[in-house]
Parts: sequence; structure tokens; C-alpha cells
Amino acid sequence: MPRKDRRPRLATRLVRGGQTRSQHKETAEAIFMTSGFVYDSAAEADARFAGASPGYLYGRYANPTVRMFEERLMALEGPIPGHDGAEECLAVGSGMAAVNAALLANLKAGDRVIGARAMFASCLWILDTLLPRLGVDVVLVDGEDLDQWRDAAKPGVALALLESPSNPMLGAVDIKAVADIIHSAGGKLIVDNVFASPLLQKPFALGADIVVYSATKHMDGQGRTLAGAILASKELIDGGVREFLRHTGPAISPFNAWVLVKGLETIALRVERQCANAARIADALAGHVKIERLFYPSRADHPHHALHARQMSAGGTMIAFDVAGGGAGAWRFLDALELIDISNNLGDAKSLATHPATTTHRRLTDEARARIGVQEGSVRLSVGLEDADDLIEDLILALDSV
Repeated sequence: MPRKDRRPRLATRLVRGGQTRSQHKETAEAIFMTSGFVYDSAAEADARFAGASPGYLYGRYANPTVRMFEERLMALEGPIPGHDGAEECLAVGSGMAAVNAALLANLKAGDRVIGARAMFASCLWILDTLLPRLGVDVVLVDGEDLDQWRDAAKPGVALALLESPSNPMLGAVDIKAVADIIHSAGGKLIVDNVFASPLLQKPFALGADIVVYSATKHMDGQGRTLAGAILASKELIDGGVREFLRHTGPAISPFNAWVLVKGLETIALRVERQCANAARIADALAGHVKIERLFYPSRADHPHHALHARQMSAGGTMIAFDVAGGGAGAWRFLDALELIDISNNLGDAKSLATHPATTTHRRLTDEARARIGVQEGSVRLSVGLEDADDLIEDLILALDSV
């Protein structure tokens, strides 16, 4: 029987959301490769810039193809049960542009920011290097320790930033509990949801105010484009983020936005397969004699398993583990891989492995890496779409060579 609520289901939204056809009625979404737009009269230009007449102004501000991607991603992010989800989305040129804008658009000198220590090194650079130069007080905490969040928030807080699962060792942060702490102190919570993807975790339902993505990862999912996205309420976007992006210029190419529109059509299929592959691989590797530790969110031996299970609908596409022999052992393992590539990217259709201590997290001190669980032998594996048995064979043979 037809439902009373005829809102399209997820798979339909991913194919049909944000579809804007031109006068030519094309079946595939159009690419509007233009830097600017024209007006029929000076009066129309005046009305557009005054906001009295709808329409596009300049490629740095907005573009029809970019808007298709933004609307399709909003269709994926919300509304969701118990929450309105994202009311607005703005796309930018990279994931780091999204993180930077979400922070700087909502801060001024003298504000306080709290960040979880376990996150991507470029995010940490913004927190521990850039923001203090601008007069912003930054406090880093161990993300799983709620008492540290409470203590840091006692003087008041403007913003907080966290990743869950965290990069690279897949730790969990209790998003709902942290959101409650930050809101009680008068602040807003930003969640970088890139590892979970918008399919497996819904930060808005857990209390997040702003959600950011590197769309380079699962949304493209095939290693072709750089892109980022910021999602929030219309009030937050219009209250500062939109103007910040207009005037600082981290615009996304319409072509890249078109690639992402097409990528979202298949993200559910890809992530489901990648999660299934990752779960099989994690089980196959967990007992290997050359594996000292292994972290996969849906395994019962993950130290944050219960929290991951509350927040995520599946284990995700990422696995982290420590290879015996420290850094030398990890390098021997990586060099012995024949199918899986060495790369610092993730969320790709191709499986990729990296050594965080010498790549993504090399700027951190030994002490800082150890505090977030990154050892010299740590490897981060992004699981792709290949046959799981082929991947397991490649990994086992490489481990046997260590």
C-alpha cells in the first residue's frame, strides 16, 4: 500500500535529489562551466546584488551544478527521524576548506575552541597553530574523556571540533554527550563525519550543529576530485558561513561538483560493499601473529565498540592495525603489498594503505602521536571494492613477509 508520507526513500533521493534540468531537458545533469552570469538590464543586476531578485551572480558565490550537489547531499543528510537534519549545505574546494570555513566564520579573537586530539593533522594545525595566531584560545582534550570536555568548557566555549571515528586509529567520541556539554557552555559543535560517511552516522541527530565533509572521500569515491561540504541550519549558514565563503573564495569547480553529483548516485552501493569487505578483512587479520593490535569499529574487541554501535549503523570502510617490528615492520608490510596501493587517500573504490607516522600525522611529535594511539608500526587501511578474498590474500602474504 502507498505510504501516507511519500517522501522518497534513500536510494531514490541519491539518484533524484537536487536534479535541475535546463531548457534542453537532459537526462544527465548539466555542467554549467561558467565563471559569471549576465543580466538583461542594469536594473536586474542591481536587484540580484541587492537580494531582491533570485538568480546567480558569480561562480565564487554559487553555480547551478554546484547547487545540484549541495541539494543532493542535503537530501542524504536530512530530515531524519527525530531531527530536521541539515537545512542548508555549501560546497567548497576541499575538505580542509570546509573545516577552516566552519571554524573561522564563527570565531573572533578572544573566543575559546575545544578540539579532540585524535584527528587529521591538518585540522590539528588549524587548531594549534593558526587559531592561536588570531587570538583564539584553543584547548585540546582526549576525545573519549568527558571530564576533560567538561573542564575545558567551564570558562565558556564558542566552538568545539571532533572526529568520530577518529583519524587514523578509529577511536570513538560520544557525540551526544559532547554536544550537551558544549551547548550547556554556550557553544556550537562541529563534527567531521568523513570516516563514517553520511550513510553510517547522523551527527545532527546526536546534537551536532555543523557537519563537515571531505567529499573527496566516499562521495566521489573514485579518487578523481577534491571537494568539501559544510552542512548546518539555515540560520548558521546565513549568519556568517555564506559571507565568509563568498569573500575568501574557496570555491569548488562546477565540473568537480558534477562528478560528486554522479558519485552520490552510487555511494550507498559502494559503502555497503566496502563495509562488508572491511568486516571480513578485520576478522581475517585479527588473529595473525604479525598483527599486534587491530581496530575495527564493529568488532567486539574494539575498546569503543559499544559507543560506535550506538552512533554508527555499520563498522565503516576503515581498519587500523599495528604490524610487528615497529616502523621497519610496517614498511616491509606495505612494500610487500601487490594489489593494495600505498596512498594517503581513503574512501576510494581501490583499497589503499598508509603509514600515518610518516605521512598523514608526521608533523606531530612522537609524544603527540603516542597519545592518540599512533605507533611506529601503525597502518591505516581504506578498504575498497575489490573481491574480499583477493584483498585478504594480499594482506596475509604481505604480513607473512614481515
